[in-house]
Amino acid sequence: MKGVTSGYTEGMSNSLSRREFLKLSWLSFGGLAFTPLDQRLPEEDRVRLEAIKVARVASHEEAIRREPSLRSPVVGTRRRDELVRVYEEIVSPSGPDHNPRWYRVIGGFMHTARLVPVETRYNPVVGSIRAGGEVFRVTVPFTQSLRYTQSQGWTRLYRLYYLSNHWVMDVTEGPDKQPWYVIVDDLLKVEYMVPAAHLQRIPPQEFEPISPDVTNKYIEVSLKEQTVTCYENGEVVMHTDVSTGIPSQGPTSNGIPTETPAGEFRVSLKTPVRHMGDGALTSDIFAYELPGVPWTTFFTETGVAFHGTYWHDNYGTRMSSGCVNMRPAEAHWLYRWTTPVDPYEPGKWHINGYGTLIRVF
Repeated sequence: MKGVTSGYTEGMSNSLSRREFLKLSWLSFGGLAFTPLDQRLPEEDRVRLEAIKVARVASHEEAIRREPSLRSPVVGTRRRDELVRVYEEIVSPSGPDHNPRWYRVIGGFMHTARLVPVETRYNPVVGSIRAGGEVFRVTVPFTQSLRYTQSQGWTRLYRLYYLSNHWVMDVTEGPDKQPWYVIVDDLLKVEYMVPAAHLQRIPPQEFEPISPDVTNKYIEVSLKEQTVTCYENGEVVMHTDVSTGIPSQGPTSNGIPTETPAGEFRVSLKTPVRHMGDGALTSDIFAYELPGVPWTTFFTETGVAFHGTYWHDNYGTRMSSGCVNMRPAEAHWLYRWTTPVDPYEPGKWHINGYGTLIRVF
């Protein structure tokens, strides 16, 4: 990828105009940090309000309701990947029961299920990448990846979302003459690039095992309660709500049921980065492509795993196609706590072994 910028001018004219690229760069670097306030709000109120967080819309469209209730009238909408300023988080007596959390936003209230909290943090550029690649995480709401080919020049590929992980193989000059990281997709083995400031190198310390001397560890997954509980010597060391698989309504295309299977299992494979989905090369943000799923801990032959989730915030109810969705920080903890231990060696993208016991019921 060291020479990819040589076709910059030609590639831009074929598939990505200079005006489009400049607009894309502005969105990636600065325009994502804020969303415009509702102009119907008086100026003095806009100045007085201070957001407690920012959340990204992770569905096609989300409703703003007059009151924190699914029965309340819709007074506005926000579309996929818009950023919403949150001014208050409340627990509504109107529910829904599995997740009664709502955000107060400009114009009304939005349910939290498909609003994912995000941050915007830019990072110093790492001058060199170790042979075999290193794991980096995204620290902006999303960043637009680009791919260069001789036939098409620079083209958009996946959007990479906040707290997703990716294998960075190199640092080079991007189409804007700034440092960009070269990513290799673990599923498709293709290269694409993103602005280096949008990714943070994960240090080796974040792979160090948690309580490695404890041999009596096991995990319980309650499908009824939608919880994960981790035990050491019979004592609870972690308990959280999760989202397991939604039962399929009839045969699936691959023949694998979408409900998380009950039974006893062992951790069998772990990887900090996993591209899940259909495996298509596409820039369609609505396609079933989930590159960079973080902290993936597999425990069945059909590919069921614990993993971090960047596409919803609706834990406590079934949401997945079979896996156990977790908050990224909790999936990271579980990844480090379970065996086999990931030594994070150059070129070793996953670790196999007969690991921690898991009971799903």
